[in-house]
Formats: sequence, C-alpha cells, structure tokens
Amino acid sequence: MNRIFIGSDHAAFEAKENLKEYLSPRYEVLDVGTREAITSNYPDFAIALVKEIRKNNSRGILLCGSGVGVSMVANRFKGIRAALVRTPEEAKLSRQHNNANVLCLGGRISSEEKIKKIVDVWLETSFEGGRHQKRLDMFENLGEEV
Repeated sequence: MNRIFIGSDHAAFEAKENLKEYLSPRYEVLDVGTREAITSNYPDFAIALVKEIRKNNSRGILLCGSGVGVSMVANRFKGIRAALVRTPEEAKLSRQHNNANVLCLGGRISSEEKIKKIVDVWLETSFEGGRHQKRLDMFENLGEEV
C-alpha cells in the first residue's frame, strides 16, 4: 500500500479528517497533525510533513485555510516541490510537468468533493520527465535543509 503523509492547521482540520477517511482504504495515511480543531500554527505542520517527505522519499498533502501559507512554508525547503492547487487540471500539470511532491489545498476554499477530485488526479498522475526534468534540475539544490 502506498504511503501518503497529510497535515493541516485548525482551519482545515475537518477537510483533513474527511480526506484521511476517503484515502485510507487505498493508502497508508500518516497524519503529522494537527490533532484537533483548536488554534494552531500552520508552519509547525508544514515543517513536520516536509521532514517526513524528505526522510521517506514520499509525497504529502498539506491543508490550511487557503493553502497559501502551507505552500509558502513547504517550498522553503530543499527537495520540496509544493503546488498550491485549485483545480483538477492544475493537479495533473503539477505532477506531469513539475513532479510536485506536496499538494497544498485550501480547506476553506474548495468543497469536500472538489478536494477529493483534485487529490485523486494528483495521486494518479505520473511525472513525464524529459524536458521537464531539465527545468527541475535547475532549482533542485536551492532551499534550506530541514
């Protein structure tokens, strides 16, 4: 069973919990927090997820109210290609062209059904490589260590 890490702050806690339930029959879902819907700081969970992604060479899903905050934090780190996605088409392209290893979503922006569709497309789409790999190589070594 494929492993997927997931994390959110309080603003997207409900969306994260719904997504965990949706994915768990098909994936080993590992939750890096938050564990409850009380005020929390999204950088804590973005950093925790980034550490797991880098350690396990896997993929992850981050959620906050808009998705913007977690994407900003995740993209600070070397080897992380976090994509803030609003549509299934963006999800597809983020994997095909950018080999995104972290999907960032807005729990207050997108409906539960739209989030599920975006996640399904993102998880089912492969990286095309080729000319896209050359572009990724140009910035792969940028960023901070965790």
